[in-house]
Amino acid sequence: MSEDDRTRAMRSPGDGRPLPPRPGDGQRSGGAPAHRVPSGGPGAPTHKLPAAPQYPEPPPGSQQGQPPKGGSRVYGKVRSGKSPVRPLRSPEEPSQRPPGGSRRRMSGGTILKIVAGFLVVLLVAAVGMLFWIDSRLAGIDGVLDDYDGRVADTPGTNWLLVGSDSRKGLTAAERKKLATGRAAGQRTDSMMLLHIPEGSDKPTLVSLPRDSAVTIPGRGRDKLNAAYAIGGPKLLVRTVETVTGVHVDNYMEIGFAGFVDIVDAVGGVEINVRAAVNDPKAGLKLKKGTQTLTGSQALGYVRTRKGGALPDFERTKRQRQFLGAVVKKAASPGVLINPFTSIPLAMSATDAVEVDSGTGVFDMLSLGLAMGDSPVTTVVPFGGDEVVPSGGTAVKWERDKALALFNALKNDQPVPKDIIDAA
Repeated sequence: MSEDDRTRAMRSPGDGRPLPPRPGDGQRSGGAPAHRVPSGGPGAPTHKLPAAPQYPEPPPGSQQGQPPKGGSRVYGKVRSGKSPVRPLRSPEEPSQRPPGGSRRRMSGGTILKIVAGFLVVLLVAAVGMLFWIDSRLAGIDGVLDDYDGRVADTPGTNWLLVGSDSRKGLTAAERKKLATGRAAGQRTDSMMLLHIPEGSDKPTLVSLPRDSAVTIPGRGRDKLNAAYAIGGPKLLVRTVETVTGVHVDNYMEIGFAGFVDIVDAVGGVEINVRAAVNDPKAGLKLKKGTQTLTGSQALGYVRTRKGGALPDFERTKRQRQFLGAVVKKAASPGVLINPFTSIPLAMSATDAVEVDSGTGVFDMLSLGLAMGDSPVTTVVPFGGDEVVPSGGTAVKWERDKALALFNALKNDQPVPKDIIDAA
């Protein structure tokens, strides 16, 4: 490097001193001498600075250099300490965003997989809950054992549903509140025979008055309730099969405490009270009309003997009315889908009921479906009284109509209309 070149490199273009000429500076391309412009003259070479940035004119009424309210752009200068203005993208500049916006839409296949996974979880939970309920069911051994002369199996499925007056599980304060009192031994408070047909006919629910005069195997004539008091569920089932000719396939029993718990677990049961009731013995006082009953009110409602010309007849009506209402409420989507009601209901129901050892959760499910199918309801036709050897009077069945009723159930046929209308 020559001395002139080194001098040129050390000097800045703007220090005012002329730079030494380079070899060939006076020659044009091709060797022709270039015209020299005197230093400082009109044709002197200049060193141009970058062009100043152009800013838009301030809006009318604003002062020079003041930013608009709420904005980050300044007019005439850049405000220090603030984020720089984002440069505007040229229309020709391609967008950096993925097609369809910043959010990716799920494909139909992904949605189907999510729905399928959710359904699988629900199915597994439902199956698990069924097995959990089955493990909690309390079975009574020997209830449906065979015996000499037992009625052969009949078409359809027959349930014997029993409400006992057991105070088991109730404290002294609860017995006082529910007006159950004390009772020695064991007795039934209600009995119903439910027939579920094999075909498309509706189920039939028949009330068996507990004071009915019947022949108890090995005991002679007595009230139907006495069969339970003497020999428990096993003798009761045998007595019902003997006097009706209907084979019992499943047995279920519930006591006072369980009754109240189940009603409270479903949030009460809506009942149309056909006449005002005031029964201190049952701890019940209700107005006429449709209303939601709590567990204690529902218990009093099915136990009271007040109202009607035939108190026992009206009582069986209320029991069937209540049973249909509570099953309908328990099977409603609002109860079954909601874990805050379905789980307490399952716990209360399995704690409350006792079944024969051969009855499982799927049998209970079949029972619930049958009761939710608005079964035909009636009572064994009866009329008059009969004095029984044990003392007192019992309700006497009308033989011909009672036989017609039970023959229809035994043969899996609809019950004659005149019998239903009479109830």
